[in-house]
Amino acid sequence: MLYLDTTMTWAHVGTVILAAFLASFVECVEALTIVLAVGTTRGWRPALTGAGAGAFVLAVLTLAAGPTLQRIPLTSLQLVIGVLLLVFGMRWLSKAMLRAGGVIALHDEAAIYAQETTVLARDRGGDRVAVLTAFKAVILEGLEVIFIVIAMGAHGLMAPAAAGAVLAAGLVTLAGFALRRPLARVPENTLKFAVGVLLSAFGVFWVGEGLGFSWPGRDLALLGLIGTVAALARLAVAGIQRSAATRRSSA
Repeated sequence: MLYLDTTMTWAHVGTVILAAFLASFVECVEALTIVLAVGTTRGWRPALTGAGAGAFVLAVLTLAAGPTLQRIPLTSLQLVIGVLLLVFGMRWLSKAMLRAGGVIALHDEAAIYAQETTVLARDRGGDRVAVLTAFKAVILEGLEVIFIVIAMGAHGLMAPAAAGAVLAAGLVTLAGFALRRPLARVPENTLKFAVGVLLSAFGVFWVGEGLGFSWPGRDLALLGLIGTVAALARLAVAGIQRSAATRRSSA
């Protein structure tokens, strides 16, 4: 019995860490692209100033919102956050499926970097514009990370969720400063697909918990939900690809 409880705990904690890590990794790569464009075009001082200010604001928001959630009744919190995670996850997943199916273009960090450096090179706003550009990039990408960390970490799992996010941010930051170029080879759409699957599965799990449903196997049901969502998403991608191929052949 103790072994089973430990397994269920790690199934829950493990998915929290993984979801927070992957989501944070993707968002940090996107923010890094903008910060690198600012640094190489306008100098590293305004780039780091803006990025640091953005990170500070995000940290304050996390520290302020986290304790507030702890005071909300668990059942109500699970239902609300479950719905939000499901909506949030399906948004990530739907875009990833459309990209995998060839309906919309893949996210290209190298192209975004080139575009940002061109815009910054033409802008004559000085360091103020550079600082604001880096600040905005970190804030916009970081807000999604904050939501995921707070939602996944509510009621006792804030530490593992934050650990996953911090680890991802640290790895991306180190890689960015070591390479001084966008992480264009990162399989970003694959990561977004995985994040969408994890968030959607976790959303379904928490909605069920909030409605009083007792999942078979308790936390281990998360693994089954993840597998089910992933399988359905892959089937959807195959359908999208077939539909796209049919349209091309009939054109």
